[in-house]
Amino acid sequence: RPACPATPLFPQAVHAAILRHRFLIVRAKELRCGPEQSRRFYREHAGRFFYQRLVEFMASGPMWAYILAHENAVPRWRSLMGPTKVFRARHSDPDSIRGAYGLTDTRNTTHGSDSPASASREIAFFFPEFDEQRWYEQDEPRLRRGEVFYSPEERMHRVLRADEAEVT
Repeated sequence: RPACPATPLFPQAVHAAILRHRFLIVRAKELRCGPEQSRRFYREHAGRFFYQRLVEFMASGPMWAYILAHENAVPRWRSLMGPTKVFRARHSDPDSIRGAYGLTDTRNTTHGSDSPASASREIAFFFPEFDEQRWYEQDEPRLRRGEVFYSPEERMHRVLRADEAEVT
């Protein structure tokens, strides 16, 4: 979950990195989470020393939520984000998102699911209207075949309609 620091250029830079690393953007939306929604999202960390800081940062302003697709998407996205600890990211992986834009360990700019099960749970949290099973059955096979285009207006990839797929 890319959060927005003071500059509007940051979300654009993260979006560009996502495209540059050849992720497909299945869904994207800008949103704001209030404190209660942020507490629910990070509830597994309740009671830990950093919990309140995570909640406050998530609730501090607008952010972009994404559903990304790629072969081995979870580890690839985690690699692109870089280490959770910003100091480490700046030194060991300065070209990562956190290495370039992270502020502190709890304000490290992005969130990434740690497993496919977490990804499913987090997709449902941010995109309750998204039918993951239907997507895997209908759209994902077409994405694998390359029947996709990027829509700059929607800031996401779209599966070609049947009549478009035949023309290309």
